[in-house]
Amino acid sequence: MNAKQQHQPAHFAGLDLISSAVMLVDAELSIRYVNPAAENLFAASQRQLLGCPLAQRLGDSAALAAAIDSALKNNWSYTSHNVSVQRPAGGELHLECTVSPVDTSGGWLLLEFRPIDQQLRAVREERLLEQQEANRELIRNLAHEIKNPLGGIRGSAQLLEHELRALSNAAQLREYTQVIIKESDRLQDLMQRLLSSHRAMQPALVNVHEILERVRRLIQAEYAEVRVSRDYDTSLPDLTGDREQLIQAILNIARNAAQAMDGRGEIVMRTRALRQVTLAKRRYRLALELQVIDNGPGIPDDMRDKIFYPLVSGREGGSGLGLSLAQSFVHQHHGTIEVSSRPGRTSFTLLLPLVGASKKG
Repeated sequence: MNAKQQHQPAHFAGLDLISSAVMLVDAELSIRYVNPAAENLFAASQRQLLGCPLAQRLGDSAALAAAIDSALKNNWSYTSHNVSVQRPAGGELHLECTVSPVDTSGGWLLLEFRPIDQQLRAVREERLLEQQEANRELIRNLAHEIKNPLGGIRGSAQLLEHELRALSNAAQLREYTQVIIKESDRLQDLMQRLLSSHRAMQPALVNVHEILERVRRLIQAEYAEVRVSRDYDTSLPDLTGDREQLIQAILNIARNAAQAMDGRGEIVMRTRALRQVTLAKRRYRLALELQVIDNGPGIPDDMRDKIFYPLVSGREGGSGLGLSLAQSFVHQHHGTIEVSSRPGRTSFTLLLPLVGASKKG
């Protein structure tokens, strides 16, 4: 490789900060620069990409070739909205690509790639969050309205029980007042749980693996026949978060998995670091990917789109609050939570920003 091939223009270093995947190619269509987002998108390092012909690394894409040809002929940016390319390590990507001539010697081109499925997912996620927030607001308002009458019902039942003591059949009648009191307490607890997702956070530096170990011990104590396996990246830095909220969020997910497996099966808790991640419209240099994976029967198709809605449960007797609260706590940490499911493998994936990793962009 000659000096020109080794050269990576310093004045393009600012592209490291943007969320789109960017490549710079020379007149021979050899790759001269890739930003971290491109490394993530194509699952290949700079060492694997730099100096290589574009077609060798991304395959022979007719749509990409046409976009490059048009940009060169007209000396103007050209966008192709459906480009299929191959990852160097395998797997096809469907992308939108903008090709722009750049003002450097040698007729170089700047290629900006945006995954089509990522754009659709971002729009879908934003719409879903708005819908879920509206549902949660409705539930919170209902909970507030229900709490006061419940207090009156419970108080009246206690007074009635006190007055019944003088009667000969007081013991039998007390059974009825106890039913009223206990059911009122149960509903009050339910209302409090509906309202608890909006309590103020108490952020501090926390070690995610300490939190996962706490959850693991709780699950194994509660479900003796569930095996909880660990696949940790122990090099991960601490994250800033509310320890109790994070424990509750992950515990709710793991407990939901154990219940879905009828208390028998395997749960895998997996952690990894991701670079250049956008969460809640903010760019982070480093984020935590935390997965809770079970080998249960999977989530029914008719439940998948509403699994995080409050008071929606696929289990008889379930309150339908566990996953809704988990989602609320994750969102308060500026993170996201997604689920993928098929028979034999259900995975809840949490993405959370790590300490000192945020930046504007």
